[in-house]
Amino acid sequence: MLEEVSAPVEIEVSGCRISTFSVIPELYERRSYRPFWTNSDAIDQMIRAIGEIYLEGLDPDDYHLREILRLRSTARDGGIASDPMAAASLDLLLTDAFVRLAYHSMCGKEDPVTYHPQWNVTAKIDETDPVEFIEQRISSPSITKTIRELKISHSYYEGLKWALAEYRMLRSSGGWEPVPEGPTLKRGMADPRVEALRRRLALTDDLPEASAEPMNFDLALERAVMRFQGRHGLKPDGVAGKNTIAAMNVTVQDRIDQIRVNLERARWALRGIDLDERYVLVDIAGFRVIYLQGNMVIWSSRAQVGQPYRDTPVLRSAIVHVEFNPAWVVPPGIFQKDILPELLKNRGYLKKKDLKVIDNRGKAVDPKTIDWHNYVNRPFPYMLRQTPGENSALGRIKIYFPNEYLVYLHDTPSKALFEEEDRTISSGCIRVERPLELAELLLDDPSRWNMRRIEEAAESGRNQKVRLPRPVTILLMYWTVEVGQDGTIYFKKDPYDRDGLVLEGLGRDEDIRPTTDDMYTSHGTK
Repeated sequence: MLEEVSAPVEIEVSGCRISTFSVIPELYERRSYRPFWTNSDAIDQMIRAIGEIYLEGLDPDDYHLREILRLRSTARDGGIASDPMAAASLDLLLTDAFVRLAYHSMCGKEDPVTYHPQWNVTAKIDETDPVEFIEQRISSPSITKTIRELKISHSYYEGLKWALAEYRMLRSSGGWEPVPEGPTLKRGMADPRVEALRRRLALTDDLPEASAEPMNFDLALERAVMRFQGRHGLKPDGVAGKNTIAAMNVTVQDRIDQIRVNLERARWALRGIDLDERYVLVDIAGFRVIYLQGNMVIWSSRAQVGQPYRDTPVLRSAIVHVEFNPAWVVPPGIFQKDILPELLKNRGYLKKKDLKVIDNRGKAVDPKTIDWHNYVNRPFPYMLRQTPGENSALGRIKIYFPNEYLVYLHDTPSKALFEEEDRTISSGCIRVERPLELAELLLDDPSRWNMRRIEEAAESGRNQKVRLPRPVTILLMYWTVEVGQDGTIYFKKDPYDRDGLVLEGLGRDEDIRPTTDDMYTSHGTK
């Protein structure tokens, strides 16, 4: 039967679809179709590794666990020795499971290009020969060690695994009952719904202590509500209003799936991140920009990101320079969607925004000579440029990294908008609340570019580009769950409605059959 896999076509083995048909034929051909799985201990380690993938939010049945266990049990009973087809089936299923599990551990189960067509974040596998890459690892002395080394090693990923276990435990104990809807609850009120509020907050350790008067909304409960709000991207005012109650009533099952979606995103993005490397992370759904060294947060700031219909893209690049007092060249999309409609209503709009019309030779054009109606459905042949200044859309500084979306980090005159709870405000670029502090970290040159010198450059009004001493990696990522360094679990809103699509590919957690110790023991693998 092993010879039958010589053609790279999809086949079915023992009722299971072999999905790695692009690799398996050559794997077996290189070893003259001799089986891989002749060592009993290696088989047991592989079965254990498949079962443990449940802890990472994936489904063990995607790796043929049930059928492998059945065939393994038959082998232990001696039945497989007289059935070459069963022996070959077990070998093929184990090999397919190894290849799939290895790839999913390194790069994720789903293809991120499905959700982000221009995806460029996943680090490429260094080995040029994927068959040799698999062959070396499948033949290693320890399958357990090999698979562990293939998995993501990052504190964000480990934190999500811990959060997944915690919320699955909450589900196994019954989860939580919804808090009844009704009028806003706040300190000083007495209401039967307050008791339900207390029970809900106690289950997720937001309320650490019981009360002798459970229907009274006291100071301790207010603080618990504030903690919950802080963990769910809500304004921490201690008032249990409509949005807060709605967040509390998201089911434990939905929170589990939210964690699993972000585990998948971490598999897409975090392989290849050097734990000694300094890098910038734009947390799109959390409206933050973070500067890290490996797992350690060095600096963070609030941010404004793209509106849902002009979303900030997910990408990986490297910051190469900062620019003080940058001129803003209006992108074509913003001209069509924002600027032109305003111009058609108010011809004084260009002067108000200090926008100049420039031709392709760099010469100024009198806007009065342009019939703006001609460009409602036609490309605009000129460039609109806003001169630097305190009212410039880019503020006093731009932090540049090459990318096809023409997005970057920058200052903004719209400081008040950082107080908004939902900061999907921009046209795609990332507005940073404290960009000069980030510039100081990126320039990393205290003698020439300390904060005083940076502030002077920003206030001078003079346009100046300064290259970084070395490029700094930047990741624009979409996380809707994270775990703080103290173990606090934070859930965010899904401003671009992306979680559901990824979950559809993964499958819901309630449909996954978890592995148990009894399963292994009954098949003699423990």
